[in-house]
Amino acid sequence: MASSNSTCKALVVAAGFLILVASEAFIHPAAAAGVCGKMTIGSAAYSLISCTGAVADVKAKVSPECCSRVAAMLKTTPKCFCAILLFPKTRKQGVNPAIGLTIPKRCNIKNRPAGKKCGKYTYP
Repeated sequence: MASSNSTCKALVVAAGFLILVASEAFIHPAAAAGVCGKMTIGSAAYSLISCTGAVADVKAKVSPECCSRVAAMLKTTPKCFCAILLFPKTRKQGVNPAIGLTIPKRCNIKNRPAGKKCGKYTYP
């Protein structure tokens, strides 16, 4: 039963990301570099679609693809990952910032921002 619930939650989060990206592409075209480089926060969030289960459930297995993408993002645009977790549209889709911030540790990412703040949250 818990597995079915986790799968359902992950599908809802994934569907939300797809809607988010579609709306972001039309509303906020990226013109200049921002916190996520030249991508909108919504587009950057979509690039982490493989993390959907992991941002909503601390017990969900983090996929190797998710770990790879988060590691790359933390290396190239470190503030972007935090911005995605705090973005109102992703939060409405079931993203839990406190759980999302555990992904770098769960992935054993070297040079992760342990102890740094992301809004009112702190990276473990």
